[in-house]
Amino acid sequence: MAEDCGDHEEEKRRQLYHRLFAGFLILVAAVLLTVLIIWLALRPTKPAFRLEDASLLELNLTFTPSTASPILSAVFQVTVSSRNHNDRVGVYYDRLDAFLLYDAQRVSVATSLPAGYQGHGDVTVWSTYLSGGGILLAPYIADSLSEGERAGFILFHLRVDGRLRWKVGSWISSHYHLRVSCPALFAVDGDAGFRFQRNTECSVDI
Repeated sequence: MAEDCGDHEEEKRRQLYHRLFAGFLILVAAVLLTVLIIWLALRPTKPAFRLEDASLLELNLTFTPSTASPILSAVFQVTVSSRNHNDRVGVYYDRLDAFLLYDAQRVSVATSLPAGYQGHGDVTVWSTYLSGGGILLAPYIADSLSEGERAGFILFHLRVDGRLRWKVGSWISSHYHLRVSCPALFAVDGDAGFRFQRNTECSVDI
């Protein structure tokens, strides 16, 4: 009789543990479902980036017999903006690195832009210098750049790579990789040299 009572108590404990575990799983599932419903209802749109202005302050391409590849030195100043079009979703920019490309090759070192929080409908503007000295170019890229200089048109691309998080109420998402690409067309303007033609919309990938 005592053994039967012990088995009965053990069975009751197992049933209690099972109920507690099932209740915990239901609670977790309910929380995740609530977060998913809120996320789908708000579904943040990507921030809109624009290249507002750019200046080509220095561009020197040197061909020397001592190096197998031509050497580029360049200095730019760029101003880029971001607008958060979401009504209820904020954006944390945790890391932003800007650099310039010509024909898929970097022509400046990466420069960090200030991190920060962007509220609903807010606009953030960054302005910075981008420079590269002693950059070895592939010969075909150097030839293309020289041809662009002679023709009076050079197309660069500003890249911004970083990490962001979304904020909905008190909930903050995990990190997402941000990739921004902005065309920057420069054309000869008389004695003023190469000038940026117009502000441009950027492609954004998250």
